[in-house]
Amino acid sequence: MTRSARPVLAVAVVPLVALLAACAAPAPSPSATASAVTVENCGVSVTFDTPPQRVVTIKSTSTEMMLALGVGDRIVGTAFQDGPVPDEWAADAVDLASISDFMPSEEAVLDLEPDLVYSGWESAFAADAAGERSELSALGVASYVQPAACRSADVPPKLTFDEVFREIQEAADIFGVSADDLLAAQQSELDAIEADDRGLTALWYSSGTDIPYVGAGLGAPQLVLETAGLTNIAGDIEMTWSSFGWESIVAADPDVIVLIDADWNTAASKIELLESNPATAALAAVQKRRYIVLPFAAGEAGVRTVSAAASVAEQLAELDLP
Repeated sequence: MTRSARPVLAVAVVPLVALLAACAAPAPSPSATASAVTVENCGVSVTFDTPPQRVVTIKSTSTEMMLALGVGDRIVGTAFQDGPVPDEWAADAVDLASISDFMPSEEAVLDLEPDLVYSGWESAFAADAAGERSELSALGVASYVQPAACRSADVPPKLTFDEVFREIQEAADIFGVSADDLLAAQQSELDAIEADDRGLTALWYSSGTDIPYVGAGLGAPQLVLETAGLTNIAGDIEMTWSSFGWESIVAADPDVIVLIDADWNTAASKIELLESNPATAALAAVQKRRYIVLPFAAGEAGVRTVSAAASVAEQLAELDLP
């Protein structure tokens, strides 16, 4: 939304008065001077005439992106958060108001009068969820999906850190802030990771009991594992996430198992399952308790992807491995 121009007044005042008035005038706000930003987002063209000031975030990835960029004070409501934010942003997150622990309704979203709904899932923008993108746009509300979560293409491209960093820069452009410090810190942390060189294999066990749901070959899990020097046993599957049978896991006998810890499916419950099932109890990783644990939110692409890779590398170095 652009501001209308003020009417031009005839200059018939004492020059000194005009000069004093000019000196006293407040400097334009950043949102008033920022250039419009247009992005192609999951097949939808979105133009931001000014940086969004009232934002509803859906999923931890979008909330944490805003906190990391220093614009958490623009969040008017959150929904479907995957767990607590990291300690480095906790102080900025204490005043965040949750509108739903799950997917919010369009009514709940619109009640907050946002100018942007920012989601970590493309599926949030549906009639039975936060609202269809076209309908929100007609009501003057922009929508944006974190690009790594777009599923408009049949097969999404394999995630890289170049893409992770591009998404950070795009978010910064949308919010009218600099990403330089954040990107420099991310690159520095990435450069410091020492990848294991022993040719070890790993299972990324996200959820599921009868049929495990695992990190496959195209998304953040694959990027994290390969950055730490691990070969993903499900890496040949051209998907971000996939079901993967216990028979295949037993046959692969991974050297380590990455366990995703969530309130609804804890790492401890996964360990109990692995150790109580005779087939999986025979796995070398289970017998030697070669477990690496990550919080759920760190497993999805975003500002935590670098730190997730660093954590996996650090935990791997501490395991009892030949």
